[in-house]
Formats: sequence, C-alpha cells, structure tokens
Amino acid sequence: MDISNLIQKNNTKIIFIILDGIGGLPINGKTELEMANKPNLDGLAKNSACGMHIPVGHGITPGSGPGHFGVFGYDPLKYEIGRGVLEALGLEIELKKTDVAIRCNYSTIRNGLIVDRRAGRISTEKNVELTERLSKKIKEIDGVKIILKPGKEHRFCLVMRFKDNILENEAMVKDTDPQKEGKPPLEPEPLNNESKKVANIAKKFIFKASEILKKEERANYVLLRGFSALPAIPSFEEKYGLKSCSIAVYPMYRGITKLLGMETLKVEGDIKEEVALLKEVYRDYDFIFVHVKKIDSFGEDGNFEGKVKKIEEFDMYLQEIISLNPDVLLITGDHSTPALLKAHSWHPVPLLLKSPFVLGGLSQAFTERECFKGEIGIIPATSIMPLVLANSLRLRKFGA
Repeated sequence: MDISNLIQKNNTKIIFIILDGIGGLPINGKTELEMANKPNLDGLAKNSACGMHIPVGHGITPGSGPGHFGVFGYDPLKYEIGRGVLEALGLEIELKKTDVAIRCNYSTIRNGLIVDRRAGRISTEKNVELTERLSKKIKEIDGVKIILKPGKEHRFCLVMRFKDNILENEAMVKDTDPQKEGKPPLEPEPLNNESKKVANIAKKFIFKASEILKKEERANYVLLRGFSALPAIPSFEEKYGLKSCSIAVYPMYRGITKLLGMETLKVEGDIKEEVALLKEVYRDYDFIFVHVKKIDSFGEDGNFEGKVKKIEEFDMYLQEIISLNPDVLLITGDHSTPALLKAHSWHPVPLLLKSPFVLGGLSQAFTERECFKGEIGIIPATSIMPLVLANSLRLRKFGA
C-alpha cells in the first residue's frame, strides 16, 4: 500500500538500528542471541513490541542490499540495485550516467581454484597499497577510464567510466565470485547482448590485475560482484517526510543511505564511536539510522563465539541509546547470518519496536524464539516503516 498521502510531520524522534546478520540457528541447543549475556536488550524486549520479519520472501536468502531496502520500505523485488553502485557511493565516488560500478574482493587463488574469497580479510592498509598499485598500472582499457578506490579490509571498488551514458541493462554481467572456496572463479559473462562491452572490459581488467598481483601471497586475484549502473529511486524524505541521517562505518551501507538521500555522516571505528556520534547529532534529525556490521562478519566466518561477544558488546552501549528517550526505537537486522551456515540465510529476522503505544509483555528476551511470541507476529520487511511511522504518530487516519 502507498502510504505517502497519509504522511504527517511532527517533532517525534526515531532511532533505527540494524544489527547486521543478527538472526542465527542453534549450535548445542542455543542460537547466538540465546547464548549472549545481554541484559539491556532482553529488558527492552519485555517492554516492547517484538516479532520477526521476512526480508524478501519465504525461503529467499537476501543480500545486504535487498535486506536493507526492504527494512527501509522499498520493495527489494522492484528496486533491485547492484552492490557496485552502493559500494561506490559509500566510498564517495561521484557516479555519472556513463559509469558502471563493481564491488570487488581481493582473494587468494592457487592452481586455478579460489582458496580464500576474502584473502584472509587483509588489512585496510594492505588494501590501500594494492589498490594504488593497480590504479597506477591500469588507467584505461579500450578507451574506458578505470577508477579504483579501496574500501575496508579485502573490499575495493571498480568504476568503468564510458564516454556515453550507460543504461541499467548494459551493466547486467554475471558475478565472478563462485561464493565458495575450492572452485575456479567464474567468467564475467554478459547476461544480454547490450552488456557484452562491459563484460569484455571486465575480462581484460581481471587479466591485467592478476598479472600485477600474481606474486602476492594472499591477495593475488580479484573477484568482481554487483555490476550496476545508477538507478532511478525516490528519496527517503520524499517517501516519508523525514529529515534523516545514517551512521555506518562500512562503505556499502553508507552507499545505500546516500542513494536514498539520507545525510551520510562520517564515522570511523565501531559501536563505541557510532553511539558517540548518535548522541552528538540526535537533536538534528527526525530519523537516525545506525548500522552495526561485525555481527554479520563473525556469522559469515562461522565464528559463533565471536558473534555472541559482538552482540554482548552492543548490549553494553544500549543503555546510552535508550537514555536519549526516542519516541520510537527500532532494533532488527537486514537478514540472518547463522554461524552454523557461515552465510546469509532465508530465516526470519528478530524485530523489536519500543514506543509508548505498544502492548509489550509478550516476549521475555530478544531472541528468535521469544520474538516469535511477540505482538508484531511475522511480517514482510516492507511493513516495518509503516509501523515505525504509526508509532511516531506520523500517519493520518485512512478514510473517513
């Protein structure tokens, strides 16, 4: 349902927190959330509306882009936006209509097989060194300008700048990441006739980069993902009438919010620094989005204990957030990342909404099993923002 005609403005404050990859599965009988010692989250859950959300659809495993677009109320099936654009915007590359953006990983290849898709999560400093080396040696391919920029750890961004405007279908090229170790990298195959020129440039870039990196012990190959061109999408403020900002360390999530027109605030560090910035800017915005990344990273690494500890670390700072006394506090994830699977999964995601206008008392902790008991029930991710707006009294009555 389009709720734009129901939007009304007021002075209420909304804090919207994504604990990336928060959902899990039991190992020895307990999920990561059930194992974590998190008195603040559990206490908050007892007095909040809890539930679960489905990021895209039942049985569908979402990427981070679709997961975030869904919770922000943008149908991820309608707005299927490549990770390359999000990564580029997050790294503050000013994209043009002539550009194709690609999210890249440094990786390790031996005997033609990928043995580490993330090159051991090399340091950001090493990433900068390697990306500068590639930039100096690959400035142009077949008249197409090559722009490279390092991200965090093993990630970097490639932008191909053509002379003419690029349509979205011209950037439709298959990822080269096989998504599993022990397999050869995939070819950047065009997914239609129009994307052949982009695929051809990608093949030549991979060959040149692998020649330059071949003597590296770990980061000796590059994997290309999320080929994409700039899409047309309504801004967050146009959609909801909210003056909004985002607090996120990792480039991709900064890119998502920048694409939606949120003010993307600069922050370095982790949860401590993000909460400090939240407190600093709290009075300046209607809606503040805070993204916590490393919970997801530990899940992807299969590090159950690390994910538990990261949840506990967030819990230590939660009371500082609660003390700001927002009208609505929303805590959820963009998807589940069970350490058991070492990957994103299709499982519903725990959801907590605190406002003066909820029942509460139905869930006794912020865990998967307890959230299933909550008053929100199981909802599509796109229903989260209408609930947030209703609880902040920003939606008028529908009909007479």
